[in-house]
Amino acid sequence: MCQTIRRLAAVVILLSFTLLAQAAEPKTSRAEQLIAAMPRARGVGQVAISPDGRQVAFVARGQLYVVPSDAQTAALPPPIPIPGNLPVSQPTWSRDSRRLAFIAPERSEKPKASVWITDPAGTPEKLGDFQGDVSAPSFSPDGKTLAVLFIEGIPRAAGPLMPMTPPSGLIEETFYEQRITTISLDSKAVRQVSPADMYIYEYDWLPDGKSWAAIAAHGSGDNNWWIARLYTVDATSGQPRELYKPRLQIAEPRVSPDGREVAFISGIMSDQGSTGGDIFLAPLAGGPARNITPGIKASPATLAWTSPTEILFAENIDGDAGIASVSTSGEVKQLWHAGESIGGSGFGMGFSVAADGQTVALTRQSYATAPEVFAGTVGNFKALTHFNSDVRPAWGEVRNVHWQNGSTRVQGWLLFPREYDAAKKYPLIVSVHGGPSAACTARFNASDGILSAAGYFVLCPNPRGSYGQGETFTQGNVKDFGGGDFKDIMAGIDAVAAQYSIDLDRLGIRGHSYGGYMTMWAETQTTRFKAAVPGAGLSNWTSYYGENDIDEWMIPFFGASVYDDPAVYAKSDPIRFVKNVKTPTFILVGDRDGEVPAPQSFEWWHALKTLGVPVEFVVYPGEGHMIAKPEHQHDIQVRTLNWFDKYLSAK
Repeated sequence: MCQTIRRLAAVVILLSFTLLAQAAEPKTSRAEQLIAAMPRARGVGQVAISPDGRQVAFVARGQLYVVPSDAQTAALPPPIPIPGNLPVSQPTWSRDSRRLAFIAPERSEKPKASVWITDPAGTPEKLGDFQGDVSAPSFSPDGKTLAVLFIEGIPRAAGPLMPMTPPSGLIEETFYEQRITTISLDSKAVRQVSPADMYIYEYDWLPDGKSWAAIAAHGSGDNNWWIARLYTVDATSGQPRELYKPRLQIAEPRVSPDGREVAFISGIMSDQGSTGGDIFLAPLAGGPARNITPGIKASPATLAWTSPTEILFAENIDGDAGIASVSTSGEVKQLWHAGESIGGSGFGMGFSVAADGQTVALTRQSYATAPEVFAGTVGNFKALTHFNSDVRPAWGEVRNVHWQNGSTRVQGWLLFPREYDAAKKYPLIVSVHGGPSAACTARFNASDGILSAAGYFVLCPNPRGSYGQGETFTQGNVKDFGGGDFKDIMAGIDAVAAQYSIDLDRLGIRGHSYGGYMTMWAETQTTRFKAAVPGAGLSNWTSYYGENDIDEWMIPFFGASVYDDPAVYAKSDPIRFVKNVKTPTFILVGDRDGEVPAPQSFEWWHALKTLGVPVEFVVYPGEGHMIAKPEHQHDIQVRTLNWFDKYLSAK
């Protein structure tokens, strides 16, 4: 078995470097020109408003800024200087608004980081150096202690999206547990508190500072988030006490100001950090949890208590970003929504709220506007930054569109060709999001923008299984991958083609992860697509179950393992129908992907090559599930556009 794994690794590396060594298109090519013309927006994220509501801290390009929340000028103060010019992440305020804590990851092969505090004027003080991954700093209520999540000695970046450690030698399970770790702000003494055999995913202080509410599981941190439970953890002994065993995934534990309840979001979620579901309350004294948002036609994503009886939350609502409130008795009030995304980089929707429960800080962006930091009361936001005021989209108009598939109402985003002329016919590319528990949202999206600038319509659908329509809709593809969700997408193509100048003889499809699976599946179910680009796609459920590092995610979606109920997987299995494929396909994957390992793409490539289907395949070295290196992202953009141009001729 080990020899087989080593041979496969050697083939992956050889193929990666062989294909990447091939000459790319000349820099004068259409693809290179279009990509070079894309706007370069400055990244802005990780926003934190001080509890007194007077100051907003945020990170831009790794630098930490602090600005007044009512800033009257477009001129920013300089960033807080960090010794060694280290990048900054995850700023968080003390309860008295006098200090900021933050993490400074080091640039090294293995994870290392230092933890710092500073006053808002910018006098940083290092609290300690950590060999491993550090995240989620949080001050104790009395301000004397800082807690962080710490994975000691982990040899790679934490999380299942990151590149996995290549297998070698005796294969056995080795766990690096993420533990709540405290730092005394007086003595700088560091103590790992939570149990050594338990992985803590998220936590929140109780008001008395004597314990935390935490979402945690024993065993593999990458794999066991899907079976994590809600606990309290004693801040002195580290002893956990189980509060709640959920039926589905849970996230965002937030303790009420009176210390009586913990709020959290529960629902079917396919990735940690991509949050959506209903809001639940569990009594800290023990007892059943209750759903206070049953039937809500939105997907809550971020929570903040604003009083002992009121919760403010960010949501995906019909594809838009929204902010709403809910009382502990279940009364929901929609406060604001718009065709944009809120929050920083990464998944989901988010904001930061001051102690008054009224003043918030957040980033805002849309297809038309690049991200900036805003603050104010909900719906009365004022821009605090103008980093991207001169940045304009290089793509066409976008519309929030809806259609029916039978009795199911579906939403998506339709991006027009940049120079749209209704008298002409244009090809359409379907861009399927990952997840499936996720959504296409209105972000300043240069990836889809390149295709628009190249003369394509781009449809980014949110079929059943997506966020934005409520938990029943999100659970709509359980035991039905490639069923109703695929039909929702195909109905969307016909619906937009009935309204706009789309050439149905020139259709393409692409996607990554779940989108990669759906792309592979689509080409087994129809010959309508003339070109396909699956990234990190899943081709064979049976082999996938034994290859991936996160098999626990599959049980909620299929009801059983592939060994216990192979039939429920077989009906959704692309490889079972592979002989139907006629669509020219460009396949891509990272060689160290743990979520959807490279052999899944190898199987698809081998099958299509054997069947005589035009196919190209690139394996990107050193990459995990998320392709992160800029040179690889650029290569994907060039190859993807060239592939669609070759078979759809949008020129």
